[in-house]
Amino acid sequence: MRRVSRLAATVAATAVLALTASACGESSTENNDPPEDRGAAIAFDVGGRNDHSFNEAAARGGDRAADEFGIEVAYETAENGETNADRVQRLTSLAEAGHNPVIGVGFLYADAVAEAAEQFPETTFGVVDAAPEGDNIYGMTFAEHEGSYLAGVAAALTTETGRVGFIGGVQNTLIGKFQAGFEQGVEDTNPDVEVEVNYLYRDDDRGFNDSARAAQQADGMLGRDVDVIYTAAGSSGQGSIEQVAGVEGAWAIGVDSDQYQQPGLAEYRDSILTSVVKGVDVAVYSLIESVVDEDPLSGHHEYTLAENGVSLATSGGFIDGIAEEIDAAAQRIVNGEVEVRDTP
Repeated sequence: MRRVSRLAATVAATAVLALTASACGESSTENNDPPEDRGAAIAFDVGGRNDHSFNEAAARGGDRAADEFGIEVAYETAENGETNADRVQRLTSLAEAGHNPVIGVGFLYADAVAEAAEQFPETTFGVVDAAPEGDNIYGMTFAEHEGSYLAGVAAALTTETGRVGFIGGVQNTLIGKFQAGFEQGVEDTNPDVEVEVNYLYRDDDRGFNDSARAAQQADGMLGRDVDVIYTAAGSSGQGSIEQVAGVEGAWAIGVDSDQYQQPGLAEYRDSILTSVVKGVDVAVYSLIESVVDEDPLSGHHEYTLAENGVSLATSGGFIDGIAEEIDAAAQRIVNGEVEVRDTP
């Protein structure tokens, strides 16, 4: 049954380490119907749940659902260099074990979810950052370019050197949305501010799990007088944040989760200007809730700035002095006065 997603209220991060469960079993019927309800399952992208960013946001949604509904939520993690067949195997194993819904975190799961969903028509599948076709698939995408536009506004109003930077994990369509919005936000706010753009990898998912390379890129930018760096690179972003924190007067902009609030980044929080937050936790929770309510979500929903699906974090109070300008920019997007580009 198709229906429009409803956003749940944003919840605080739950710092709980979940047990990784990999359940493989035989199908109870010849058409791959799951044997019994084992609760939900979340298959993380590379970097795992403790990436302080994208996967961690999904984990918060799973943790909240487990706590509120008293269900099991199994967690598994992808490795660098996995094939689509590896991801299909992970998802089908979880479905065979009776988990419902089964959620793939990241666009790399798009094809695998489509294949697994066809094999298990009675199981609901979800995928974050993609929207493959299928009656039992819920695609959860986000207006990253809109949130990144606000980050660009903040960067342009904060820089002292007139040079800001963007580091992307992998040069692809998704990360291009972050870059495009950031560049436009800077340009619309102060066209005299220069934006330097670097990517860790052109077409290699290691870009989301290589903090050393991100640190190297950030170090180079800082040496060229860039004093605000926005990194959209999953767990790699920690390396960039660490490097920025070592330079007085420099600022990092986090991504996906409110990185100021991440325990693993606590020692660097005074250098985290803000973060572009994606409501991955809310989307994941909403899908699990819909299955618990026996009215599973399906189809595609984009979580936008207008419905708080993306937002700019205010933790630390570092952007309080420019809040009026940021709020005004957000309102122009919501009202349709500004159309944010989603390609560089």
